[in-house]
Amino acid sequence: MSSKPPRRHPNPSTSLRSAPQSQSASASLRELLDSLSKEQLCNQELLVSLGFALRSFTNLYRFLELVPVVASRLVGLPGALLIPFQSDGRLWKEQLQAVPFDQCQELLRQLAHFEAGMKIGFGADETQLFRLDQFVQRHMANSGLFATSLVARGRQRGRLYVFGPKESFIWSDVHRRNLQLVSDLTGVAIENDLILQEVRRHERVDRQLSIGAEIQAQLLPDHCPVVEGIELAALCRPAFQVGGDYYDFMPTRPELIGKRKERGRWAFVIGDVMGKGIPAGLLMTMLRGMLRAEVLTGLPPDRILHDLNQLAQEDLSHSHRFVTLFYSDYDPKTRRLRYANAAHNPPLLWSAEKRSICRLDSPGFLIGLQSEADYVCGEVILAPGDVLLYYTDGVTEAPGITGDRFDESRLIRTLEQSCKSGLSSQEILEKLFARLDRFVGTEHQLEDDASMVVLKVHEELMLPSLNK
Repeated sequence: MSSKPPRRHPNPSTSLRSAPQSQSASASLRELLDSLSKEQLCNQELLVSLGFALRSFTNLYRFLELVPVVASRLVGLPGALLIPFQSDGRLWKEQLQAVPFDQCQELLRQLAHFEAGMKIGFGADETQLFRLDQFVQRHMANSGLFATSLVARGRQRGRLYVFGPKESFIWSDVHRRNLQLVSDLTGVAIENDLILQEVRRHERVDRQLSIGAEIQAQLLPDHCPVVEGIELAALCRPAFQVGGDYYDFMPTRPELIGKRKERGRWAFVIGDVMGKGIPAGLLMTMLRGMLRAEVLTGLPPDRILHDLNQLAQEDLSHSHRFVTLFYSDYDPKTRRLRYANAAHNPPLLWSAEKRSICRLDSPGFLIGLQSEADYVCGEVILAPGDVLLYYTDGVTEAPGITGDRFDESRLIRTLEQSCKSGLSSQEILEKLFARLDRFVGTEHQLEDDASMVVLKVHEELMLPSLNK
């Protein structure tokens, strides 16, 4: 007997069965890989389409409409809800988006009336965001829910939710990353739109300021008139494009022409509306029209301010603003200057004979403060070489580099030095502004409008007497 064990032959039927099973497993694996590849490709296409929309859409609403659709398809769930916030943190109810719409219609309606979401700063409060999540969860009681925040530049711009039936709700880290990518793109879109709206708002304001500045520039005299016996120089430097400072030169008899007009009486006025920007400029424009009409009456300065105050009382009271105004008229024949003051900075008068400076002032209330206000008329005879400086408080109140104000004392010293040097009115004006600029500093902007008008009486040529 042979001690060798009997040789075993393979069972043909067993080999035939294992081959199909192996082929079936390989086919299933290939199908799975193909499915995953297709899913990955589909997800990439969805994200690319959202990125394209972000680059291409100028209408934020059209972009936000896509967000729930893309989010739900990326994670393989039937529903998604987008709740964006406005720039101040309030719930942006006009931009609520959801799919499927029919299933979410009631939730969208309730969110539009979500009282807590209407408060400023809602989106920045973590407690309120938790309340929002609970609100959505209560409405989706039979659904699985996942939420993430839309964040741009460190600020909450909204919440994004995806949901589906609890029994089929499967969540993975890939889903989380995809949804976060969608929320990040959405946050960028909302932030870009807010920035665009802000830019447009600034452009509108800039256009308004440019128009206002152009109108104001046209209202201020573009040159000083020729008045016999004196020379004038003036400049207004607004703190903003449109200012509340005002000065003007008006003939009391505009029908005169040529030399007769130069020898006629002229009104010189300077004023300042409390405040800056377009409202101040508009009020001063209104007062300019009223004042020019009053000048034609030929009344003395105190009566003109009295009547102007009554005319402007209602308009100024509604705006809660007041006006300081110094009004004067000058007769070249007598060199007499009459004046009245409505609480404006008193002009500074340099006396060539006394070699000193005094203030021209008279009592009077602000224009628009009270309807029955009285004003006092003062007068002075100007002598050859005298210099009169009209100015607004934007000059003396200008802050310097150290925080001190320019104040009246510096203005007086600079004016005194200029007058002693025998400078012309234009040269005096330029020296005063140059001194102000040095004090404020080239890197700083004036806080208030600064205006100055310089009037200088011509020097008389004194001929030596001849011995007979």
